[in-house]
Amino acid sequence: MNSTELIATEQTNAANGNGAAPLIRLSGVTKVFLTDEVETHALSGIHLDIREGEYVSIAGPSGCGKTTLLSILGLLDTPSGGSYALKGNEVANLSFAERARVRNREIGFIFQSFNLIGDLSVFENVELPLTYRGMSASDRKALVTEALERVGMAHRAKHLPSQLSGGQQQRVAVARALAGRPAILLADEPTGNLDSRNGEAVMNLLGELHRGGAKFARMTSVSRSTQIAQCTYLTAVSSRTVWLLNNKDWLLCLEAYGRMSATARVFC
Repeated sequence: MNSTELIATEQTNAANGNGAAPLIRLSGVTKVFLTDEVETHALSGIHLDIREGEYVSIAGPSGCGKTTLLSILGLLDTPSGGSYALKGNEVANLSFAERARVRNREIGFIFQSFNLIGDLSVFENVELPLTYRGMSASDRKALVTEALERVGMAHRAKHLPSQLSGGQQQRVAVARALAGRPAILLADEPTGNLDSRNGEAVMNLLGELHRGGAKFARMTSVSRSTQIAQCTYLTAVSSRTVWLLNNKDWLLCLEAYGRMSATARVFC
C-alpha cells in the first residue's frame, strides 16, 4: 500500500514566527499496521507543528491516513516511529493513566457518528466526561449549561438523543467536547452523517467557537465525488489546510484546481 508523507513544520514556523514552542509537534511520525500476511504503512514521515489558537484542517482522499493521524493526536493510538510532543512533553513518556488524564482534561473529541448514549439525556451526555474529574455536581452543572448554551441546545437538555435531529445530535456532541474546556478540539468528519444544510450549520458553529477562543485541529475527509466543493469550503473557513495525499493524481488535480496554498507542502 502507498504510504503518505507530509511536511508542514517549516510552513507553520513561517506563519507563526513568534519563537514559542508549538502546542503539538510531530517529528518523523510513522504508523504501520501489521498482520500475519500484510504490512500496511498508514503514515510515513509526518512532520507537523500546530500552535495554540490555530484552526487547522487536515484533508485528503479516503485511505490516506487522516483518521490514523487524528487518533495519534488524540492519544487514542501510538505511532510506530518518530516523536509526538504535546505542550512540550513527549507523549511516549506518559503512562497509561497519564494519557487517560490528558485525554479527559486537555482534548475534546467530536465524532462523525455523534457517539451519544441513547438512554442518557442531553444534559447527562454532556456531563458524563466531567464525572471522571472528581468535580462537584454544581461545578459540572455550570460547565454543562454553559456548553449547551454556546451551541444553542440548552432548551433540549432533558431530551433523549432519539428525540433530536442529526444536526441537533451533533451540536450536543460539540457541547460535550467543549464542556471540559479543552486545549485541543479534534473533530473527525463532524459533518459526515449530516445533510448539506445541517453540515454547513455545524461547520459555521465550529468556526464561531474558534473565533470565540476554542483551540483545535479539525479533521475532515475529501471524498472522490465531492472533493472540490469540500476543499473549497475548508480553505475558506480554516486558517491553514494541510493535505495528506497518497496518489500523485490527486496532487495534480489539486494543483490544477488551485487549492494548494503556500502554507502546505505535500510529498506523495
